Parts: sequence; C-alpha cells; structure tokens
Amino acid sequence: MTQTADPFSFLGHDGPVARLIKGFAWGNTPLGRVETWPQSLKTAAALLIHSPVPMVMLWGEDGVMIYNDAYSVFAGARHPALLGSNVRDGWPEVADFNDHVMKVGLAGGTLAYQDQELTLHRKGHPEQVWMNLDYSPVPDESGRPAGVIAIVVETTDRVLAERRNREEFQRLQSLFVQAPTFMAMVSGSDHRFTLVNPEYRKLIGGRDVMGLPAREALPEVGDQGFFDLLDHVFTSGEAVKRSSQRILLKWRDQGPLEERFLDFVYQPIRDEDGTVAHIFVQGSDVTERVRGENHQRLLINELNHRVKNTLAAVQSIVGQTLRHAATPREAASAITARIMALSGAHDVLTRERWDGADLRALVESAVHPFRNPGPDAFRLDGPEMRVGPYAAISIALALHELGTNAVKYGALSAPGGTVQVRWTVADRDFRLEWIETGGPPVIPSDRRGFGSRLILQVLPDQLQGRADMDHRPTGIAFTLTTSVEAVSDQPA
Repeated sequence: MTQTADPFSFLGHDGPVARLIKGFAWGNTPLGRVETWPQSLKTAAALLIHSPVPMVMLWGEDGVMIYNDAYSVFAGARHPALLGSNVRDGWPEVADFNDHVMKVGLAGGTLAYQDQELTLHRKGHPEQVWMNLDYSPVPDESGRPAGVIAIVVETTDRVLAERRNREEFQRLQSLFVQAPTFMAMVSGSDHRFTLVNPEYRKLIGGRDVMGLPAREALPEVGDQGFFDLLDHVFTSGEAVKRSSQRILLKWRDQGPLEERFLDFVYQPIRDEDGTVAHIFVQGSDVTERVRGENHQRLLINELNHRVKNTLAAVQSIVGQTLRHAATPREAASAITARIMALSGAHDVLTRERWDGADLRALVESAVHPFRNPGPDAFRLDGPEMRVGPYAAISIALALHELGTNAVKYGALSAPGGTVQVRWTVADRDFRLEWIETGGPPVIPSDRRGFGSRLILQVLPDQLQGRADMDHRPTGIAFTLTTSVEAVSDQPA
C-alpha cells in the first residue's frame, strides 16, 4: 500500500498558522482544494509563511486571506476566523479601504501607506491603530495579477509615543515661553544659542541671538566672567549657581551699558554617552530687589546716623538746660518743651520721608505751640522752598527758643502782640527774619542762656551763616542770613 504525498509540502514550514492552513477546508472557498492551486499561489503562500514580518495574501477577486504567524498576532481575536475568509467580510469595518486595495492590486498597481490610521475591531471593541502598509500584486503563471500580497507592520505604539512626546514637548514649550523667569539653552563648546524664551530676550534688550555663539551674541559680557563660567560647566560637568550677580548689558544699539543683577544657574545636559552637549540657563532678573536691599541698607545707615544725631541733640538740650535752669521744675519744663520742638521737626521730616521739609510747614509746626494769644499772633510770609533735614531741625529749635522768649518777655506776652516770620531768597542767598511788634519795652540783658547761644552761635555755625539780634523799642528782631545750599544741606 503506497503512502499519499503531502499536498502542503510546498509550505516547508510547521508553525501554528501553517498547521491551520494544512487542516483548513480550502475546498469550501473560491480557492478550491489545495491540489488544484496554481504554482503561483503555492509559491506566494510559501514565501509569506516563512516571513517573520506580518504578511497576508488576498487571492482572487474575493481576496481570500492566507497569512503567517506574525499576522495572526496582529489580527488578535479575529484569528483564526480570518484564515480563508474574504478580506471584505473578514474586516467589515474597513471594507471600503480593502475594496480599494483589491481594485488597485488586481489592476497591477501598488500602494504604500505610512502610519495609516484605521479603526479595527480586534478585541471585540473599536480601537484606533496605525500601520505601515505595503501592497503589491501577485502574478499568476500568465503574468496577470491574481492576488495582492500585503506587508502589515503596526506602528500604534510608536505613533502614540511620538504623539505623547509632541504633546509633552508642546507643553514644555508653552511653559518655557510663559515662564516668568528667563531661560535659554546653549550647545557645544562655543555655547551656541538653540533655545531662548521671551524673558531672556527681554533681559538682553530684544536681540535675536538664536543660532549665534554666546561670545558673538553678547560681546559686552566678554570680560565679565560669564563665558568663563560656561566653559567651566561644559568641561567639568558641574552646575554653577550665582545670586545677585552684577552684569552690564547692552539694551540699545547706542547708549551706555545697563547695570542689572541676576540670580541664575548654569545646568549641564549630557548626551547618551555622558558628555556635556548643552547647558540650560535659567534665572531671574533681581535688579529691583538688589536695589531695594541696597536702598534699605542706606536707609538703615542713615537712620542710625540720624538717631545718633538726635540723641546728641537731646543730650545737649538736657545738659545745657540743666546747667542754666534756676530750679528743677524750670529745667523739667524747658527740657520737655525743647524736646517737643525737636519732635515736631521730626514729624514734618517723617511725613516727607526725611528727604527734606517744606519750609512753611516746618515754621507752622514750630510756632504752633505759641499761638495761644490768638490765630493772628503770627504772620508767615515767604516763597515755597524746601530745606534739608539737618537745617530743618536747627531752624525748628531756633524758632522754638524765639517763641519761648516771646511768650515770656516779648510780643506774645502782651495782648495784641504779633510776630512776623518771613524768609526770602535772592540769587543764592537765604534770609530768615523773626520780627516782634506790640509787646512790652525790650530790655537787653547781658545774660546768655542755652536759648541765646543756640540762636546766636550754634544756628549760624551749623548753617554756615550769620545771626543778628536787634532789640528794637517795638520788639526783638532776629535775622539769619546764609546760602541756599546751606539750608538745603548741600555743600557750598
């Protein structure tokens, strides 16, 4: 008894799909029994069954499907029902697409798709997949197209990964653009700009530096040490961080360099082999903060200076008053009044942030305690002008002493007495006058207490001027003459 030859020996393969092909009832398909297959069909089937790449053959007008092991993995739950089925029925959700493939392929044409998106039902529900598809006709013995062979490589994972990467890059790019800090990326040993965000462009005056080496893009920075830092990061791979670093930058094509202060970090970025390829630059322009801190230090130093001067003034007031007061009660009263006068001047200066004082406001504050005789007891006259803090305190204390004397012995001690305080400026000369009228007869005295010395000696010495006291029959007339620079606390 002779053994029948294996009709599938042409496959030369014994994989899972090959075994299914051998056991499939091909007589129930348009291909018919395998014994009737043309050699072109057998050759094409053997070729694809050995390929590790997903391949499927669509034979005849109906596109009867024969495929390999790799394609069965791609087919998912549709396998093994796809084997021997018509392609339009096997993939009904993409029937129109496959109908086009069959028409082109059987007409002798080829098709190629890169990352073709289709919706397939491989797991019992629709899913989007992406594939590289290549279709070629399979000729029969006469050379006419009898089928179509397809190479199917799914690219879904790569496409989705690239999409995620693009979305992440776009998100990072958006953050990069919208970041409140300045950012840039430089590459290579010449530190060529490859990324620059708007804040960095703003920092460098709007210059377009993309693609330029740092030394060419920012030549004014050459001798300020920043390029040396970049070189160090590139060669050593060590990050560099600086705080409140001073830099001079060109903000305009013409004009001086602008001083700025920066907090920044140079962060190395390595390639796959571990070598530094890029440097990420990130930081903040902290110019206003640094200037504020410097201004605050100046204010603190100035405050310390003023507190010392004020304490010295209080010490002088107390010491001189105690030295010339007849009784402790008189000393206490005089000390309190003089310190209150000093406090009034400080109030005016504080309102002006110790930047000087309006002279009229200062005079009004100084004479306010002596207005008891009536609102018309004082007449103030003079132009608008400002005096420096040092001069303001001296003038306020002098006016206090003049007012105290006027209340005790002068014009303000009698009903109807008045005091005119006026100041004038001629060229660069300043003149302040205190003129009393309507008081009792003036009797000059040889005795000079603290008030007299303050008015006639200390005040002119401090203001680099001259003071005169005239004991007129109508009342005391005091005159201070000095320069505008002296009362402005400026050197002459």
